[in-house]
Amino acid sequence: MRGASQAKWVVAAVAVALAATACSSSDSSGGSSEGGAVNAAASFSYQSGEPQRPLQPANANENIGGRIVKVLFKGLVDYDPATGALRNQVADKIETTDAKNYTVTLKSGWTFHDGTPVTAASFVKAWNWSANTKNNQINSSWFSDIVGYDAVHPEKGDPTATEMSGLKIVDDTHFTIELTSPVSYFTYKLGYTAFSPLPEGFFADPAGFGQKPVGNGPYKFVSWEHNKAVTVQAYDKYTGSDKPKNGGIVFRNYSAGEAAYKDLMSDTLDVLDQVDSTDLPKYKDDLGKRAVDQAQGAIQNVGFALYQGDWNAPGKEKVRQGISMAIDRDTITKTVLNGNRIPADSWVAPGVMGYKADTCGEFCKFNPEKAKQLIAEGGGVPGGKVTILYNADGSHKEWVDAVCNSIRQSTGVDCTGDPKPDFKTVRDVVTNKQVQSMMRTGWVQDYPLNANFLRDVYGTGASSNDNQYSSPEFDRLAKEADAATSVEKTAELYQQAEAQLAKDMPSIPLWYYKTSSGYSKNVQNVKFDSFGDPVFTDVEVKKK
Repeated sequence: MRGASQAKWVVAAVAVALAATACSSSDSSGGSSEGGAVNAAASFSYQSGEPQRPLQPANANENIGGRIVKVLFKGLVDYDPATGALRNQVADKIETTDAKNYTVTLKSGWTFHDGTPVTAASFVKAWNWSANTKNNQINSSWFSDIVGYDAVHPEKGDPTATEMSGLKIVDDTHFTIELTSPVSYFTYKLGYTAFSPLPEGFFADPAGFGQKPVGNGPYKFVSWEHNKAVTVQAYDKYTGSDKPKNGGIVFRNYSAGEAAYKDLMSDTLDVLDQVDSTDLPKYKDDLGKRAVDQAQGAIQNVGFALYQGDWNAPGKEKVRQGISMAIDRDTITKTVLNGNRIPADSWVAPGVMGYKADTCGEFCKFNPEKAKQLIAEGGGVPGGKVTILYNADGSHKEWVDAVCNSIRQSTGVDCTGDPKPDFKTVRDVVTNKQVQSMMRTGWVQDYPLNANFLRDVYGTGASSNDNQYSSPEFDRLAKEADAATSVEKTAELYQQAEAQLAKDMPSIPLWYYKTSSGYSKNVQNVKFDSFGDPVFTDVEVKKK
């Protein structure tokens, strides 16, 4: 049994796993070596795109909207960007003796950006609303561990309740959570933005709120010029531990990575998301100490639309395995991606607690002859060809073309890229289940445990299960892992669930991401966390 303070216990269990991935930029000082005078009231710009959905905490499970929501809202806990350790924010403490029943104590003094207080009801009402199937929040499954979730979010039909019985408000600064069964890492999950509080004003107009959100985070919303930019401003009454060292952020839309890089080089953009593949060979020479090259808890996959045609028919797992073996990851990462990616051998990123090397086994190794054999044994590719859906604004064309060339040359299977103009368009196609055969499905950790790469992506009905994969055996193993008595045991058991993915191949692991980025001469102290995000609150804008 664990001790009384779950938060402290999880820090000890997971901090070591994070040390490998939570780093600073390429110079040893973490990007702050310039040491110039700063203007704490000035804003900086960041390469972004159009969010897929309204800016509601439980409705953003893609990076573009998710990053914005993350700076506008703050939950009970978050993760220290330097170490990855769990740290309390709105929570003063979260206590449990059995990993099934939790008592939450809030800190006093937290307010939303409209001045109203953050209370226990702010969390409980938000979670109940977000879990309710009628409210169509894509991250609703994140609440499925809580007793009463099935009443507000039944598999079929209308909800029979509006509140989960496992949530109880004690007073303004205390509430309790009861889970259906023990989840050893539940406190760590609470750092995900879906668990953010909502102000009372949200419930009067959720749709309008999504366009003009009112959060409780380090930045407050200013404007959303659709397809152009989202602007946020530092919140002067913010009481969290990560107070902004700048005046705000402009999340600026770019339709091409090359354009963002060009703007960075001219100092009209301040911080890049990722260097586009065209500029990867030269960016370190161009930027010098302003170049960022570090590990990231992220993976690039291509997934199969298992709901389409015969892709999920008996025996087609061999076809999917064969296509994976037809991809020459080593050559593509060395040439097209200039050595800035690492060939993947499992579905979990290195440095994440529970990562196990070579889980994919032979199916992630380039073997054209075996690839052709498996495709033939599985009855061939449905429709005789494959397409890979991707967003053209994300610098994916070069590697998608290379993957298709490798598949085509190795097996004779016709493969072409299926580009859409931007990330939002692609996500709409994916969530509407309109993918023809294959899709780009990159994944960045929400919390640094292998469960996040597995249950939250491949569990039946999971909010990010774009493939519509469903395996009773995977679900059984995941459930056993969740009920383990320690995070270490949970991670170990999830490795067994991951082994099932190699048998079924719902997606193909390609390579692990690195944060390949950079920043302009206008800013300093630019550091990135293991999620691949800048530590937005730490960025300093130089005085001109």
